[in-house]
Amino acid sequence: MTVKRPLFRRLYRLPPLLLLLASLLPSAYTHAETEPRKSPNDPNSYRYLELENGLRVILVSDEEADKAAASLNIAVGSGNDPEDRAGMAHFLEHMLFLGTEKYPDAGEYQQFIRSHGGSHNAFTAFENTNYFFDVESEFLEAALDRFAQQFSHPLFTPELVDRERNAVHSEFSAKLKEDGRRLLSVRKAAGNPDHAFSKFAVGNLTTLENTDANPLRPDLIRFWEQNYSANVMSLAVYGPHSLDELERMVKQRFNAVANRNLEVIKHPEPLHKPEQLPKRILAETLKDSRSLSLSFPVPSQRANYATKPASYVANLLGHEGPGSLFDVLKRAGLVETLSAGLGMDTGSHATFNISMSLTREGLKRRDDILALVFSYIDLIKTNGISHERFDEMKQLALIDFRFHERGEPVREAMRLSSLLRDYPANDILSAPYLMERYAPKQYQEILDRLTPDNLAVMVSAPDQNLEDPELTQWYETPWKQEALQIPAAANPTLADQLALPPANPLVPENLEMVTGNSMPHPTLLHGSEGMQVWYARDTRFNAPKANVFISLRSPIARASARNTVLTQLLVDAIKTNLNAWAYSAQLAGLNYSVYPHLRGVTIRVGGYNDKLHELLNRILLEFADPMITEQRFRIARQRLIDGLENKAKNRPVQQTSEFIQTALLNGTFPVSEKLAAAKAVTLDELMHFGSEFTKAMDPVMLAHGNLTEATTLNLAKQVQAVVLRNSEQVDVQRAQVRQLPSGETEAVLNVEHPDTGYTLYLQGKDRSYEERARYRLLAQIISSPFYENIRTTKQLGYIVYATAFEILETPALGLVVQSPEASGAEIDGAVTEFAERFKGRLAELSPEQLSREKQAVISKMMARDRQLGDVSGRYWREIDRENSAFNSREKLAAAIREVSLDELVNTFEEAMIERQRAFKVLTGKGESNQPAILNQLRERQPVAP
Repeated sequence: MTVKRPLFRRLYRLPPLLLLLASLLPSAYTHAETEPRKSPNDPNSYRYLELENGLRVILVSDEEADKAAASLNIAVGSGNDPEDRAGMAHFLEHMLFLGTEKYPDAGEYQQFIRSHGGSHNAFTAFENTNYFFDVESEFLEAALDRFAQQFSHPLFTPELVDRERNAVHSEFSAKLKEDGRRLLSVRKAAGNPDHAFSKFAVGNLTTLENTDANPLRPDLIRFWEQNYSANVMSLAVYGPHSLDELERMVKQRFNAVANRNLEVIKHPEPLHKPEQLPKRILAETLKDSRSLSLSFPVPSQRANYATKPASYVANLLGHEGPGSLFDVLKRAGLVETLSAGLGMDTGSHATFNISMSLTREGLKRRDDILALVFSYIDLIKTNGISHERFDEMKQLALIDFRFHERGEPVREAMRLSSLLRDYPANDILSAPYLMERYAPKQYQEILDRLTPDNLAVMVSAPDQNLEDPELTQWYETPWKQEALQIPAAANPTLADQLALPPANPLVPENLEMVTGNSMPHPTLLHGSEGMQVWYARDTRFNAPKANVFISLRSPIARASARNTVLTQLLVDAIKTNLNAWAYSAQLAGLNYSVYPHLRGVTIRVGGYNDKLHELLNRILLEFADPMITEQRFRIARQRLIDGLENKAKNRPVQQTSEFIQTALLNGTFPVSEKLAAAKAVTLDELMHFGSEFTKAMDPVMLAHGNLTEATTLNLAKQVQAVVLRNSEQVDVQRAQVRQLPSGETEAVLNVEHPDTGYTLYLQGKDRSYEERARYRLLAQIISSPFYENIRTTKQLGYIVYATAFEILETPALGLVVQSPEASGAEIDGAVTEFAERFKGRLAELSPEQLSREKQAVISKMMARDRQLGDVSGRYWREIDRENSAFNSREKLAAAIREVSLDELVNTFEEAMIERQRAFKVLTGKGESNQPAILNQLRERQPVAP
């Protein structure tokens, strides 16, 4: 076992501010205050209140927010569904959007939100349903008025009740072939049949039957009245308004929500019956993927959120450093990923889960894996509980809380409304970070449940040849349940490699901010020959963090389908070699990614800048000389082959959209060509490719955040010394989009799926800001009416949307439909009919309406940056565009302001009526013209600037 370093010496050198912060986190069980405890880095103001009807509310005033948002969480979910109405909670979620007493038009809410720069949605979980939206901040009150009506005065219009059940059925049908839903159906079937979790949660036309003998609307209203009540709701409202203004808006509207004094439903039954354990569940997947999951029933952990015993144990079991369970299994070629942590927690019972994706060899040796899991659990039980380890976790949590960055308003609202359901108001901001005290007894209580006789193992893989399998209801997934026996001892060769993680050497120590004002945008530094180095000091978010991007552009990266495959395999080798060492960096607030793109490979590192250079240097060393074993090559190549073959099993509209990008974007290749290349490449070829990759380079770097210019130049010298020392500088051109021929091009893809996929891509004539502005504005204006017409009125499918389908600044409209019933021709007819009818409506837009839609587009595009990463990403995209003025969005916004209604109507006619440059891609079963269309479009020239 690895010897632990004397961590306490490091821990007691906490900066004074963190010591102060630690003292600001008293017991989690204090009474709720007016304002929850917040991070010292959080400039927002908060107020908690409870309305007269019992509805709990958290208000957030953020003076800098240009968007406002709200989220209402209801402690009601699919676990509340009546026995004879599976999917009722989900169906009610759909229905609440479709008209209220004050706003009876079914599409009014969506249209209002969309036309004022916002978005909305909802989701139904087992114990919760969450509704949310964001909108331009000046329209928050009007949006709240519409939002609140949905919970106080919904209409449940009879014809819409009957119509919307088709939408729910379409959602069910769209995911019939998705392994996620299919395996969930197995977990439900294999669990405790007396537990509500075993129910079918989505709903379909059968469970939501609507006949004279069994009318749906009375059951819907009854369900709403028996489950929706103000006292089981929690609301979060976020905006730049004062807390008093927000409180006034909320009280005027949400006090009207009825308080029926309902109790939150309890689920006292265990998720697995004890007498059924231990057991193994075998399930068939459609995609070529293999997984092994261990689920241990444990007591509910909700009351332990301030000590987090499950997180303590998961931190060890899910560790990926040298000697960890994952590291040993991956080096043995048995697993590809591993995660550990609390699974479902109903408040009465919970599960602790360990989940792994397996290699083919791992599937064969799954019993060896299980035995090794228990060897590692025993190691944790013996030596894993220590005050030093707890102190390290607490310190990292304190640092993250101290330098918390604000998220998007709608994300913050969703998070807070959900947290308010389970935590005292005073703790909802700090609860995720609390590590209040060392609790060894609680850790041991979790570990005591991780035993071979208290275990449900699930193995999922294709082609398991199950004898006499059962089929799950609705999804017809083959599965089988059998007794479980685990080998008494683990393979000693593997077990001897196990070691608990040492103290983390990358915990940040210097958390000071650099001096100097934030720069308005990056500048190009001199003194770094052979590489463009962009630098921007940025301390506006008051966090000692930075992001560094390095693009290693190589002319060979995408020269062919074979080179594309080799680039992906090279990246896989680098990431695999890095993982064990870099995992400690991730725990310490650093993050990284290495990813292939159209011009080569990008390395990105970010997080606390104190030890960021150590992480970067380690990545560069791996890139310069990657070690690739025969075993790793075989596993990585097979994984790539599996991923390419699995693309044929994606949703139909995923396949149509990907085909469009493959056909039009140079430097991309069809799946068939990449698959053939992946099956043919050799390890020797990969090793040669790795050595050739850096011989000719067009490198560029961005350093942004809490860094000095001198530090940036030192990082650049690291790159040059380690990776670029023998490189010839070349120019690697940016990828381009091919121009469609005049008229409509139609492609038909052969896809094995009950639904029809349809994507209509309507390309602009050039890449000018003016043309991009017209297409962005058109997408904004037609989005809601298209959805309302095709999905809500015509009920053609659940997946329906119109969007700006812009690729590399080439403007386009994308109209997407996936239908369980209609053919491609029927969908296209409906789209054509919509275009003909909407033309007149577009031409009649008033100047005020047009201005409103322009502002909606601009507000989304010009949204204020919330975190350092938002700014870094925007700068990096501008560098890729070679725009040294860093003003693309400002120029596009200016062009949008200048679009006239006549220009918009003309563009609409050219694109949607005449289809002057159209690419229609459909899915079907049988013949396909895919190769011919690909060959035809590959000969096309790029779209003009």
